[in-house]
Amino acid sequence: MGRPRTVNTSLPQYASAYRDRHGKQRIRLRRTGWPTLQVHAAPGTTEFTEIYHRWLESGRKQIAADRPAPGTFDDLIARFYRSKAWADIKETTRYTYRGELERFRAKYGSRSASTMTARHVANLVNQMAGTPSAANNLRKRLGQLFRLAIELGWRTDNPAKSVAGLRIRSKGFATWQEEQIAQFEAHWPVGTVQRLAFDLALYTAQRRSDVRVMGPQHVTAGSIRVRQLKTDKELVIPMHPRLIESILATKTGHLAFVTSAKGAPFSTKSFGMWFTKQCRAAGLVGYSMHGLRKAASRRMAEAGLTNQEIKAITGHVTDSEVARYTREAEQVTIAKRAMKVMSLAHNPENSTSQERNSTV
Repeated sequence: MGRPRTVNTSLPQYASAYRDRHGKQRIRLRRTGWPTLQVHAAPGTTEFTEIYHRWLESGRKQIAADRPAPGTFDDLIARFYRSKAWADIKETTRYTYRGELERFRAKYGSRSASTMTARHVANLVNQMAGTPSAANNLRKRLGQLFRLAIELGWRTDNPAKSVAGLRIRSKGFATWQEEQIAQFEAHWPVGTVQRLAFDLALYTAQRRSDVRVMGPQHVTAGSIRVRQLKTDKELVIPMHPRLIESILATKTGHLAFVTSAKGAPFSTKSFGMWFTKQCRAAGLVGYSMHGLRKAASRRMAEAGLTNQEIKAITGHVTDSEVARYTREAEQVTIAKRAMKVMSLAHNPENSTSQERNSTV
């Protein structure tokens, strides 16, 4: 049985009376989101009234402290987290975005969101010139916030759209060339779990976040089914003969082909760290699993596959995304084709042969 309760209609709002396990009546002050307070003074006394008003004042101050000032970036970011635009973002992506937003919020949260200009955005971006990727990401996050501000009627423009992103000179993850691929394969032969992780990445052209969860349950009729974590796109990829050989030769997990020392699937971060360690063991420094995705795209481009065919494997949506991975291969392929045409056009033997044919 629960404790007997005493209803006292003379008690002020948020105060309630109850009897403890000894049968003694007690008074408590409680409100959702506020700290509960036990009051030992009798209701109606000066002491009780003072305690009650101090509790009310403390609670109101706490609410005011927790509530962002209207119109500030604190307010705008809080609203963004409750918006449909935020709900539509993948959970893993939201984690990254939240980190970027909160770093900005820690510095500028109290500033008015309606008074920031393109010049202010440009200054913020230029101050981060040493980390251009982070600067460009901040510009994108501010663009999202300003779109919401326009919807809320706080602004009529999006100053982030007027600011150009910083040029990123880095080529990003190093693309594995045939020399590095052969070096890894020589160090980690078929049958090792390291080689299986390598083959899964190279012969499916998927991201590490997707490779880490690939398992026997995803294989059917000679193909492997992938639902990309980043895009939620579902792909059915025919399995390369070398990948099939690698899977059959390796002891694998039941839910994931590659598992940690505990027998469980890796997290995305730990899987990347583990694979980088295996690359170093093979004498390959500066190479990662994402570089194998680029290598697979390079190979497909060199084989003459169209962008549409490459996208059917990688899951990329636009040709420009594929071009970032295949530009190097396309240059080599086109240059070879151009030189072949040039050599045939300016070969003296071809000219003599053509002259003889013309006189017959």
